Amino acid sequence: MPKVSFILFPEFQMLAYVLAAETLRIANKNASRPLYTWETLSVTQAPVPASSGRLATPDRSGWDLGEPPDLVLLCAGYDPLHHLPQGLRAYLARAARVGATLGGIDTGTVVLAQLGYLDGHEAVLHHEAEAGFRERWPGIAVSDNIYCFGRRRLTAVGGTATGDAMLAWVADTGPDGLAAATSEDMAHGSIRPPEVRQRLQPSADPILGQMQQLMLDNLQEPLALRDIAARLGLSLKALRLRCKHGLGMTPQAAYLQTRLQRARELLQNTAMPVTEVALATGFASLPGFSRQFKAMYQRSPRGMRRR
Repeated sequence: MPKVSFILFPEFQMLAYVLAAETLRIANKNASRPLYTWETLSVTQAPVPASSGRLATPDRSGWDLGEPPDLVLLCAGYDPLHHLPQGLRAYLARAARVGATLGGIDTGTVVLAQLGYLDGHEAVLHHEAEAGFRERWPGIAVSDNIYCFGRRRLTAVGGTATGDAMLAWVADTGPDGLAAATSEDMAHGSIRPPEVRQRLQPSADPILGQMQQLMLDNLQEPLALRDIAARLGLSLKALRLRCKHGLGMTPQAAYLQTRLQRARELLQNTAMPVTEVALATGFASLPGFSRQFKAMYQRSPRGMRRR
């Protein structure tokens, strides 16, 4: 009887957790027996707030393994490494020794990386946390896919992709046809394969796609717009017209938006000082950075970090 242990961190993604648990419940319904069991633990050993603010009460306290789980899912939210109890480290080590698959939903992947469980494995996490993750763990292969499952590791970006990841696990651990029947009962449709991308292409125009990549590759020392246009084989006027029609904004606004989005990712997913974040995204002036950031996000850089 396969067992899943959900480990909840403060501000865990409620949608992902509910989808994962409901997948197991509906799989049991379609199997006409309690094929899967699950339990919920909390890193705080107490009720833990979800992303919605609602409290989730764990089934038990303590870090004894009990009936060994077949899958451990770390359901995490903002800055999970600030909520990393010693008991969890020992729990995961024992689970790994008995052959459990270790998984991370959203930034649960960050915890697995910190504890060394993703060395030599491919992984995914939500794209907003991806840049900071790559900087901190450059040796871990990260893809833009919606989930990754294999070699006793399962990582998913969260959201509705969690349902696909759990259905893939049910297909691996349950009888033939159970995952498909469960997906149909969930009104989920076809189970998406892991190689589905979590983000659409930024622009249908390949030239604008190249422009956006140039901007992403040159955040710390932004390129002049004339240089970008020249690299794309366009005049500056032609680039402006293309941006207006394809993106609804000027190239300058697109570049600023890209830099500020990167700054937000660094603020939310790293401990980098605000001054260094400003410099890393091409702002020589901290007041100027703060002003532009607040204009876009209605929150100061330090306020964004405290979310």
